[in-house]
Amino acid sequence: MIHCYQFREHNIVIDVNSGAIHLVSDLMYQLLSDPTTVFHFPKEDVAEATEEIKALAEAGMLFTDDEQITTEMLEDRGAVIKAMCLHVAHDCNMACRYCFGDTGAFDGPRSLLSLETGKQAIDFLLAHSGTRRNLEIDFFGGEPLLNFDVVKALVAYGREAEKSYGKNIRFTITTNGLLLDDKKSEFINETMDNVILSIDGRKDVNDKMRLTPGGKGTYDVVVNNFQRFAAKRKGTYYVRGTFTADNLDFAEDVRHLASLGFQNISVEPVVTDSSKSYALREEHLPRIFQEYDALADQYLDAALRGEPFSFFHFRIDLTQGPCVVKRVSGCGAGTEYVAVTPEGDLYPCHQFVGNPEFLLGNVKDPVFENRLYDRFNRAHIYIKDECRDCWAKFYCSGGCHANAYHSNDDLLKPYHLGCETERKRLECAIGIQAVLATQA
Repeated sequence: MIHCYQFREHNIVIDVNSGAIHLVSDLMYQLLSDPTTVFHFPKEDVAEATEEIKALAEAGMLFTDDEQITTEMLEDRGAVIKAMCLHVAHDCNMACRYCFGDTGAFDGPRSLLSLETGKQAIDFLLAHSGTRRNLEIDFFGGEPLLNFDVVKALVAYGREAEKSYGKNIRFTITTNGLLLDDKKSEFINETMDNVILSIDGRKDVNDKMRLTPGGKGTYDVVVNNFQRFAAKRKGTYYVRGTFTADNLDFAEDVRHLASLGFQNISVEPVVTDSSKSYALREEHLPRIFQEYDALADQYLDAALRGEPFSFFHFRIDLTQGPCVVKRVSGCGAGTEYVAVTPEGDLYPCHQFVGNPEFLLGNVKDPVFENRLYDRFNRAHIYIKDECRDCWAKFYCSGGCHANAYHSNDDLLKPYHLGCETERKRLECAIGIQAVLATQA
């Protein structure tokens, strides 16, 4: 299987199974994408290009077979948990219109994680991590800064508890920034390996969606807090926004965030009930594709003039990237990754929290057996009909389980709009790498 497309002046051919990416001549591009159109090229040139294609195929760089992994390799991974989304607050000081978590409550009572339950969650992760040495805990909500004293205490507890297991916990936190003062920023800078700062972009865009419970916009407060934080940040961070049908010109929001001095930016498409006025729909795809092209131009222009910024979906490692199993099975939700509520309940990930169908147990239970392990472990690209013949399958790994379930009521049926946008982003990301390689 190969995928051919054009990006700026480059002809790009991807050999799906080997991962080889080729920048080719117009003639070779025509031979690979539509050989019926090469009649106007000289016969000797066609013959030479044909031989080059054969040589690449013999070298395992074109038309290769899929020999990356077997189903048995996936089934033999073992039920080991390496990452946890720890909900320290099922409450929030904002009321974002598109919030999938019921403005922090996740369709349940508003509550804060107790220190005792948090410690039990860390103990659970350490006890069920098998031989994995490097683990991850993301402090999540709602808004985790509403329960910041517990966050601080749990970091200290985790650092002590990991020693007897010979583990290393990587802590991260996601915040809306309203409570991000200098004191909290200092602690986060010292202890968190990654930080996600939520803001949608331009003031009018942000304040249409990201509101206080009283209906007041949040842009002015969070921009001030985030800029102060980013100026002192010693480790990784991302400002993370969401675009909707109301701001299909989201490249302008990325441009705006970059102009504020933020170097690491992510703006994601909203996933929500199609009845919502701001939901993305099939008819929006041409405009979304156009906007990713505009964003790619913006990204390249900034890089080539020596003022680069990082856009999450344009970052791609073409030399190594994820391991083979990860490429096939995705994020690990329900297998290697769990979410924990303030009450200690366990779910496959934060987007399944509150759905009793996906309740796995509780960190306080004396025995844990993941009853949904097989269901999630088998939800890989070789069993999903839409993935088998998709050129992007080893990059997206089958997409988000939660989006598949919420859009189609089926873990094995990917979210169509997500697939379309992911393929477009990948074309841009690989194209950007091609342009930068020719400029080096």
